[in-house]
Amino acid sequence: MSREEERPPGERAAPRIPGTAPREPFSVPLPLAHGDLDPAAAAELRVLKEQILRGAGFQADSYKEKCLRRRIAVRMRARAVHTYADYARVLREDRTEYERLLDTITINVSKFYRNPEVWQLLREQVLPELYALNSARLYFWSAGCAGGEEPYSIGMLCHEFAAQHGYPLDRHRILGTDVDARILEFAARGEYSGFAMTDIPDAVRARWFENGTATRLRPEAKRHVRFERLDLITDPFPQKQHVIFCRNVIIYFDRPLQEELFRRFHEALVPGGFLVLGKVEALFGASTALFKPVASRQRVFRRA
Repeated sequence: MSREEERPPGERAAPRIPGTAPREPFSVPLPLAHGDLDPAAAAELRVLKEQILRGAGFQADSYKEKCLRRRIAVRMRARAVHTYADYARVLREDRTEYERLLDTITINVSKFYRNPEVWQLLREQVLPELYALNSARLYFWSAGCAGGEEPYSIGMLCHEFAAQHGYPLDRHRILGTDVDARILEFAARGEYSGFAMTDIPDAVRARWFENGTATRLRPEAKRHVRFERLDLITDPFPQKQHVIFCRNVIIYFDRPLQEELFRRFHEALVPGGFLVLGKVEALFGASTALFKPVASRQRVFRRA
């Protein structure tokens, strides 16, 4: 799954190339993006979601409908069609449109050390506890990692903490997953530009990046990070994780799926492991019994 700037869904309307600054929202109203659908349009949308599942393996039914409609409407306008039936025809006639649609639905926006207060909490409270464990390996999972900025940030943070406190430098293993295979190819290259770099401290930039036409990660920054395609809705979760990051992903899912994901995150963590959510995300319902807050403002929780 991917990332969007930490604000309610819909305030950022257009997909972008990873590492570039976000575009301004569209000023022209999008077809079928807002308001209630009439019965005919609602029926066409149901058919379209079934077609997307068959054609791309993407379970659009699990997304919040208002958010999904806004994303589909972006592509409808780009292809100059005004009904869901017409857009379904576009998908049948041009299979590359599925990729463009999924790029639009799963907007890939992230940057290094996003929300610095979260990383400070990890450095000062979470990592000291984890490195004190009698564990040969520490496992971190970035779910919905987009362009890889988050898993690489975890790796740099772990390396610097271990070096500072005299721990082995190879204890951490970091997995970044996303539903978008193409963005994972970008992540594996480890080359970034302007927007992705805006929150990086100067000392970190100097230590971990090479300067050129793009800003390239040094090989040692990538050593303990790997990427895999994983669909949070359908695929098994990696187990025995010490920390799971899933920031600005679950806000796009409906409530039953959110509750199911919290339950599965709980199962995937070691006892006492940590879950890190996005700033606009929160636990609710039965999930409040599965996790205890470590820092509510930073959205860091511990498996109960």
